[in-house]
Amino acid sequence: MPTWILYSILAMIFAGFTSILAKYGLQNINPDLGLGVRTTTIFLIISLYVLMTHKTKDLHLLTQKQLILLVLSGLTTTFSWLFYYRAMKDGLVSYVAAIDKCSIVITLLLSFTLLKEPLTPKILIGGGLIFLGTIVLIFK
Repeated sequence: MPTWILYSILAMIFAGFTSILAKYGLQNINPDLGLGVRTTTIFLIISLYVLMTHKTKDLHLLTQKQLILLVLSGLTTTFSWLFYYRAMKDGLVSYVAAIDKCSIVITLLLSFTLLKEPLTPKILIGGGLIFLGTIVLIFK
């Protein structure tokens, strides 16, 4: 099994736990506070990891374009998490998480148009099923 598939599976497992832990953690507090605690934790752990493993040695390789793109990615992540936590606070985890995962369809569309990745029947069917599942959840 290629390493990237293993990493993808591990990311999927941890993401599944993340939603459940967040739902419990948001009881009796504002979702923005909960997100602040989560984000601070992530920042501290990643910062320590980068420093301890000497990943900063590549800092000089970072171009202005890459920096702008990574900052924009951080901004879109911020907005995604803000809305996700607000939805998670009031909604059912099973619905919120499933609807959030429809972002895969947006990612697929962007990967075909911007990254020129191949559009295969397998990806079309999988993406289509994700989209249809989201429609089923949204409209009763």
